[in-house]
Amino acid sequence: MARSIVVTSGKGGVGKSTVTVALGRELCRRNLRVALVDTDIGLNNLDVLLDMEHRVVYDILDVVKNRCRVRQALVEDNSTGGLFLLPSAHAYEAGEITAQNIRLIVNSLSSSFDFVLIDCPAGVELGFHRAVAAAKEALVVTTPHVSAVRDASKVIPILQSYGLSSRVVVNRSRGDLVMDSEMADSVGIADALGCGIAGVIPEDDYINLQSNVIPVRRRKSDGLTAIEVLAQNVMYGTETVYDVTKRYRGIFGAFKRGLRKLV
Repeated sequence: MARSIVVTSGKGGVGKSTVTVALGRELCRRNLRVALVDTDIGLNNLDVLLDMEHRVVYDILDVVKNRCRVRQALVEDNSTGGLFLLPSAHAYEAGEITAQNIRLIVNSLSSSFDFVLIDCPAGVELGFHRAVAAAKEALVVTTPHVSAVRDASKVIPILQSYGLSSRVVVNRSRGDLVMDSEMADSVGIADALGCGIAGVIPEDDYINLQSNVIPVRRRKSDGLTAIEVLAQNVMYGTETVYDVTKRYRGIFGAFKRGLRKLV
């Protein structure tokens, strides 16, 4: 049976969907089968991030309306074997899709996949509750900014009320600013939120370019290494913290920090 994990955030624009795609692809590279379920209805973009919007025939609303089976609506990622997307709908009427619908869809996928990652709408409105009700675990994505951390702190108690085990993913962390005490470090953020840490993703052009519709050649980068650590933590429940400050230590590190301030 698959592990169902909702990827959520209190605030939009923190890179939640990009983290979902990157994590899904990394899990598949470890010979695991992963289904991504886009529940951000009306504002869906996983199909765009995966460059498959032109290949979508059926979506989640078609499944709910019994116009197709769940497996018919799945679209496979061309670049990563074993990764499938259940696309969201571009529009729907209130009440057409319920928490029970999402739960049944996730349960139907569980026998065929190792992980089901549910991309959740930002905030704590109806769409949030629909997605959360179908999961057993949660990853809360935030950036090291006060507003994002504050909004994440509002989400975590709600996840706990659903009985979900929650861990935080700190995205777009800058090691130079952390070293200069101008940005909160990830461990401090996790402590402030009162939950464990699943991953720390540095500000990295390669990860940001994954949201580009133009294919980007896979290459080694700090961001990709951090995603690998995140996948390891998700798989085994560990809390290894990727060190975003290592490039900025010592004499050369201080020089790099100085250069970044001039840019």
